[in-house]
Amino acid sequence: MSIIHPEIELVDRSTQSIRYLEHGWPSDLCRWHAHEEYELHLITATRGKAFVGDYIGDFQPGTLFLTGPNLPHNWITDEVWKEPVAVRDMLVQFSQNSIDRLARAFPEFGEVRHTLLAAQSGIEFTGFNATFARGHFEAIRDSVGPERILAFIRFLVRLNEHAEKKELSVAKLVQPKDGGKHTRIGAVVDHIVQNFADELSVDAAAAMAGMSGATFSRNFHAITGNRFIEFVNRVRIGQACSLLYATDEQVTTICYQVGFQNLANFNRHFLKMKGTTPSAYRDIARKELMTTQERL
Repeated sequence: MSIIHPEIELVDRSTQSIRYLEHGWPSDLCRWHAHEEYELHLITATRGKAFVGDYIGDFQPGTLFLTGPNLPHNWITDEVWKEPVAVRDMLVQFSQNSIDRLARAFPEFGEVRHTLLAAQSGIEFTGFNATFARGHFEAIRDSVGPERILAFIRFLVRLNEHAEKKELSVAKLVQPKDGGKHTRIGAVVDHIVQNFADELSVDAAAAMAGMSGATFSRNFHAITGNRFIEFVNRVRIGQACSLLYATDEQVTTICYQVGFQNLANFNRHFLKMKGTTPSAYRDIARKELMTTQERL
C-alpha cells in the first residue's frame, strides 16, 4: 500500500464546461492530487520539480503540461524561493465528455484525440513558446460564454499541432477500444502491465495478438509509440518507481521484483528513463511529496 495517496479533487462543472484557475505560491492548491478532468497547466514563475504519476522532472517559467483523467500530479517549487509569488500557475480543466460531444458534432475535431490519449500518461509540450502559451491562457481567462469555448478550442488545436510532445509517466495506460489490431495490441499491453515481472518474448507477444512477429512489432510501435522491449522496460521502471517511494525494499530487491535479472542493467535503464539513480529518485520523491502532505 502506498505511503503517498493523491487527494481526489472534485471539480464543479454544473455551470461551465471548462474551468479556468490561476494561483500563486505558496498555496493550498499546490498538493499531490488527482481529478477526473484533463488539466492544461502552465508554470509562470519559480523553478522546481514536476511530479506526474511516476515521473519526476524539472519545471521552470514557461513549462507547459497536459495531464489526463485521474493522473496524480503536483508541482513543487524549490526551497531556494523564499518570497511568495502572486501567480505561479495558470490552468484549464475540461472533461472527456465535453471533448467527445464536440467530436460528434464536428468530426474534424477528432484529430486532437491522439494528443488526449497521450495525456493519459501526462505530456510536457517542450519548446512551446511561453509567451504564446500565456496569451492563450489569458484569452480563455478573459472571455465568457461561447468566446471562452472558442479560445479554448483554438489552444487545443495549436497544442495538437505542436511536434515536441514528451510523454511522462507509465502509471496511466489506456488501451484503445476500437477493435481489430488496436484491441489485440491493447490486450498485450494489459498483459504486460498486469504481469510486468514475467518474461515475455516478442514471439510470445505476437502469438498472443494473433500476428506474425514482424506485423506485431510494426503495429505495436505504431500504436504505443514504443518498440516492444522498450515498452516492457518502461512499465517495469514505472513499477519500480512506485515501489521505491511506497516501500522500504532494497533497490536490489525491487530490481528483481519488477522483472530485471541484472542490477547493472536495471540501474542503466532507470538512469536513462528517469535521469537519476533509483536511490536518488526515492530520496527526492519521499522528501518532496511527504513534505507537501505534512503542510496540508
